[in-house]
Amino acid sequence: MKKRFRFLAILSILALFVMAACGEGGGDSAEGNSGDDGGKKESDIKFLSILTGGTQGTYYPLGGSFAEFITDETGIKTTAESSQASAANMTALQDGTAEIAFVQTDIAYYANKGELMFEKDGAIDSVSAIGSLYPETIQLVTTDKSGIKTFDDLKGKKVSVGAPGSGTYANAEQLLEIHGLTMDDIKAQNLDFGESQESLQSGQIDAAFITSGTPTGAVEALNAVAKVNIVPVEEDKADELIEKYPYYAKDTIEAGTYGLEQDVPTVSVGAMLVIQNDIPDDVVYDITKAIYENTDKITHAKGALISKEKGLEGIGIPVHEGAQRYFDEANGK
Repeated sequence: MKKRFRFLAILSILALFVMAACGEGGGDSAEGNSGDDGGKKESDIKFLSILTGGTQGTYYPLGGSFAEFITDETGIKTTAESSQASAANMTALQDGTAEIAFVQTDIAYYANKGELMFEKDGAIDSVSAIGSLYPETIQLVTTDKSGIKTFDDLKGKKVSVGAPGSGTYANAEQLLEIHGLTMDDIKAQNLDFGESQESLQSGQIDAAFITSGTPTGAVEALNAVAKVNIVPVEEDKADELIEKYPYYAKDTIEAGTYGLEQDVPTVSVGAMLVIQNDIPDDVVYDITKAIYENTDKITHAKGALISKEKGLEGIGIPVHEGAQRYFDEANGK
């Protein structure tokens, strides 16, 4: 009997040791979880996707350069993807289908506030800015054969205005408004830049709104086969537009661009990069540095306008802390 009690006592002691060991391991696990805020860790980031726009715009070639810089400088495999541009890009980042995107500054503002095309689904608060890039010129493109010289000439004509909810669509709608027109006054066509170029070339449409950095590939392609005209936004109309929508600025398409014989006055918004909020600060710092420290390697003409000194200009949404740290250091703040 004593042997039996002794045996049971030994088993009890061993059981206590096992339970203590398990409890200690569980305590470590709980402690590790308590420090996890649910966001991504730096070590989790293996791949990044940059959403751009149509292949005939400015976002796409620049995105390819940025993806290369990020891959080379950070070791994170990064690819540039074509997309439906600004509004769709903001929604895609909100949905988690990509991490980085190009977007117009006005569209980013609408998304952050839940206004206009974002009013139905609500504000997008999971995306912040990396930095601003360059002016995006609103170009009302037509050909010499169309006979269109002014906004009034658009009445009853087939005009490409971009996809509904896109940045180009919003710009077209607001410029038409300032000139006393609505979408009902034209035969609106929802085409991307490449489709607009092909349709202008074939005579299927009469004009196209294109919001993109100049020179834009689609318009250059059109100029190779037809005489391009850009309908001007006269100064008084530009002033009226800016008074109502202050994120616009006056701009000029210089003579020689697309074979133009003289400067054409117009307006522009800004292009910027945005990123998901939960990308770690250190990763965003490295991404921002990779882009803004390699602008001299950008072959597109807009590369000359991208700089760390102007990286925070015109941004109307919160800046990611990692990007802010880079600009503060780079600009000596």
